[in-house]
Amino acid sequence: MDYEQTAAAGKEAVMDILQEVKDPEVPVLSVVELGVVRDVKLKEGHVEVVITPTYSGCPAMQAIREGIINALRSHGFDKASTRTVLSPPWTTDWMSEEAKGKLREYGIAPPGHTRDREDRPVACPFCDSEDTALRSEFGSTACKALYFCNACQQPFEQFKCI
Repeated sequence: MDYEQTAAAGKEAVMDILQEVKDPEVPVLSVVELGVVRDVKLKEGHVEVVITPTYSGCPAMQAIREGIINALRSHGFDKASTRTVLSPPWTTDWMSEEAKGKLREYGIAPPGHTRDREDRPVACPFCDSEDTALRSEFGSTACKALYFCNACQQPFEQFKCI
């Protein structure tokens, strides 16, 4: 294998390891699925993971950094670091459809696409009804809003479209 093939194989292995690192605020998603991991760089035995926070003041970022470093070290990558980049800013469009499905199964309404930001109803993740009402712009974290479903009478959060 040449250097590019070796680096690509190593990057894929690191990304597989990072799938184990869960978002502390939404533990059903890995930091890769959430779209926080932007890139992996390998150079002379050192692994650098480039990350972008969902919000510039996201309180979970320190836990995410530690989770990334601990996961890599537990798999033999002793020289590991993270680098935070804020540009381009994180967007919910970086989340895969699979990740959005996991949110729904977890009881959190997933975000739509940023191109569809019109005032569309938010479907309840429990019964799929669109007879829902916004109760608060902020849920348990700044990246979620609190809704109530009039059909099944369940409160739920929606991961905001950013």
